[in-house]
Amino acid sequence: MSVGLIGAGPWAEAVHAPALAKGPHTRLAGVWARRPKAAARLGAPVYERVEELFDACEAVAFCVPPGVQAELAVKAARAGKALLLEKPLAADLDGARRLADAVGEAGVPSQMVLTFRYSAATRAFLERARAIEVFGGYAVNISGALHSIDSPWRQERGAILDVGPHMIDMLDAALGRVVGIRAHGHTLGWVGLMLEHESGAVSEASLSMAARVERGSSQVAVFGRHGSEVLDGGDLGYDVFPDMVAEFAQTVRRGGGHPLDARHGLRLQELIAAAESQLA
Repeated sequence: MSVGLIGAGPWAEAVHAPALAKGPHTRLAGVWARRPKAAARLGAPVYERVEELFDACEAVAFCVPPGVQAELAVKAARAGKALLLEKPLAADLDGARRLADAVGEAGVPSQMVLTFRYSAATRAFLERARAIEVFGGYAVNISGALHSIDSPWRQERGAILDVGPHMIDMLDAALGRVVGIRAHGHTLGWVGLMLEHESGAVSEASLSMAARVERGSSQVAVFGRHGSEVLDGGDLGYDVFPDMVAEFAQTVRRGGGHPLDARHGLRLQELIAAAESQLA
């Protein structure tokens, strides 16, 4: 499957471009970025106009700020291209709704880059969680990324918009659909979330990208009537991105239907928007 890449920043260079180019399920058909010199480093044809990239591929992967993704992914969907979408879906709820609606109207396959969910360790954790009749849990994602990362949207919006989708999604997967959220703290410091699940379970998430730590840490734990289970972020392994790309190719060949599609990304964005409205 031929995939075009939008974006040429450090993450695109380190992860997206190599994973798409390596195959065997995909090939990197070309790149469009606002900085053509950066795009030229990715080892694929560089297109001056994004519409020319659309003409050269079956699907489009995005590695750009959320506001840019929301704008350009609508154009890609209307051009009939399948979409591999970064989290968060958009910079705001209106943008997320427009994008999800465009995907639905065009009938194109879509899939979110929620990296935890493509790991064999995560799948095993979720299977074990189903066996213990969970009633509660927590997630933690702590780092000092804001002290070093050159990313204006992350510097402005912080942990809730960047790592929040990962942790909320994992608790949603392990404990049941999230139907309520309460938040306190500050997104550029420490954010605490209390989640209510459709199953009756409750969970908590602690998020920070401003901690002065040598190494970041992430963990999801669940507790039930028959025991407890823990997933450490260090257990995810190196299979995540190749497996994600292979799964995306399968999604496109099937014509859609992936559980982590744009509508799922919209639901996460709705929860994040509700949490942001409560934060200082």
